[in-house]
Amino acid sequence: MKKLKITALLAVLAFSPFYAGTFSVENNPIVKVITDAIKWKSESIDVGNIPQGKPKVIRFEFTNTTNKPIVIENVAPSCGCTTADYTKTPILPGKKGFVEASYNAASAGAFMKTVNVTTSDSKTPKTLSFKGTVVAS
Repeated sequence: MKKLKITALLAVLAFSPFYAGTFSVENNPIVKVITDAIKWKSESIDVGNIPQGKPKVIRFEFTNTTNKPIVIENVAPSCGCTTADYTKTPILPGKKGFVEASYNAASAGAFMKTVNVTTSDSKTPKTLSFKGTVVAS
């Protein structure tokens, strides 16, 4: 009986690598679902030099690449010096939407800020970033 169990285990282990390569990844619909539903024009923007004391608006544009409407559920700037606006209506398939960040350029010097965007398509936030230098006036 012990020899039969060992033989069966060896047979299973011997044929396991044979089945490992039988599923094609390229044509697997599960892999296609994971791709981004939103195509961003740019996920990171360098605004260059901006004058101190004047808020700077940074606009991130995107296209809905799915076959269903997408809703922006939440936009969260990384700090209190940045406010956000975004497309409030559902973005239909193939249509464009936006997320805007308004940065209060109060302090001189280099900066890098982020805005996290959550949509109805993915509960994992997408991080958009912008950077530049505030020049003293």
